[in-house]
Amino acid sequence: MKLLGTMKINNVGHLEISGCDTVALAQKFGTPLYVMDESKIRSTCRQYVEAFRKYYPNSEVIYASKVFSTMAMCRLIAEEDMGLDVVSGGELFTALKSEFPADRVYFHGNNKSPEELEMALEAQVGRVVVDNFYELSLLNELAKQHKTKAKILLRVSPGIDAHTHHYIKTGMIDSKFGLAIANGQAMLAIEKALSMKNIELKGLHCHIGSQIFDLKSYQEAAETMMGFVHKVKTSTGFVAQELNLGGGLGIYYSEDDAPRPVEEMVVTITETVKAAAANYGLPLPKIIVEPGRSIAGEAGVTLYTVGSIKDIPDVRKYVAVDGGMTDNIRPALYQAKYEAAVANKMNNPAEETVSIAGKCCESGDMLIWDVELPRVEAGDTLVISSTGAYNYSMSSNYNRNVKPAVVFVNDGNADLVVKRETYNDLIRNDVVPERMQDKKAYLA
Repeated sequence: MKLLGTMKINNVGHLEISGCDTVALAQKFGTPLYVMDESKIRSTCRQYVEAFRKYYPNSEVIYASKVFSTMAMCRLIAEEDMGLDVVSGGELFTALKSEFPADRVYFHGNNKSPEELEMALEAQVGRVVVDNFYELSLLNELAKQHKTKAKILLRVSPGIDAHTHHYIKTGMIDSKFGLAIANGQAMLAIEKALSMKNIELKGLHCHIGSQIFDLKSYQEAAETMMGFVHKVKTSTGFVAQELNLGGGLGIYYSEDDAPRPVEEMVVTITETVKAAAANYGLPLPKIIVEPGRSIAGEAGVTLYTVGSIKDIPDVRKYVAVDGGMTDNIRPALYQAKYEAAVANKMNNPAEETVSIAGKCCESGDMLIWDVELPRVEAGDTLVISSTGAYNYSMSSNYNRNVKPAVVFVNDGNADLVVKRETYNDLIRNDVVPERMQDKKAYLA
């Protein structure tokens, strides 16, 4: 397993993150356990903010909270002078409860409910990123009722193939997100927005996908969007003040991945926008980007305790852990690959090839197929790296398993930021109808 962020092997052969022994963390907080390297998160945030300040001061970096949203994370993002991207009422509620500045919140989503939009209007969020004609009309009417103007970005589809898994491509014409430039829907939406009394169109948004390594995709997206900005100006006279080019920079999960430095991505985007603005005679728009995975992904690991071991001679050796698809759905969802290590045996050489199985009643609940590890025994602490993005946020109670705790580690300190669920939490919202509460009838 590649050591990322502040990871190192300590003097007793255990994996250590930001001065905290992961084996000790597992013993103190239990497993499965999400561990987030706070200093790694902050370092990446600063790389984004400082690079944009260097190359393009009229810019804003906003964190895509869908990858990992907690009140502590919102506080961290505010401390790093970044905005926040939310995609639901729940994420917005989390941000507001953490006292995140509402005027730096961008509200995304392809099917925001009237209640969610009203929540955004009442909180006076900075921008609503409008996804479709239905939402545009709905928001205009709700803003009228609230006697306000909603400041919006319009999400458009630039038709760029980001060369990533088809589940996480979002910039193509055939997508549930946004309005396509190619078929004229984006232009029509702009014309409608400009005609509405309770809508203030500030600019455009696009997002081409996730886990992107080819920076040419960002160049093509920026060129396409600036070309569209020019076309809109020519057609309507409207000049976009803001251009949100999304996020999606890829991270390291396994040896097949080759992440590009944040600064290279920033240079690619900013130089492309500058060149296009000069070519079209346009003023430079404010550039907004919304990284998420690249901030939280490599900063997280998940700790497990090894349980049963099943060796099928001449076939495969299964090592089962006390978590699985309930805390990491990505391998089952789109065959995501991960690396692993035995946290209490980091100096031991690899001796066997095993497959890491989860505990759910699904044959597809496999975290890693065929990984080389030291001799694994029940009670060992297994660690899987790069689980900071989408793992906690997509966790579930399947098989009525409880969701893990989350710990931030920083400079030798370990702070609980999400408590482990209990069995009582599982039944908290269950209701037994009155007609079923007669015990004699139940036992009949």
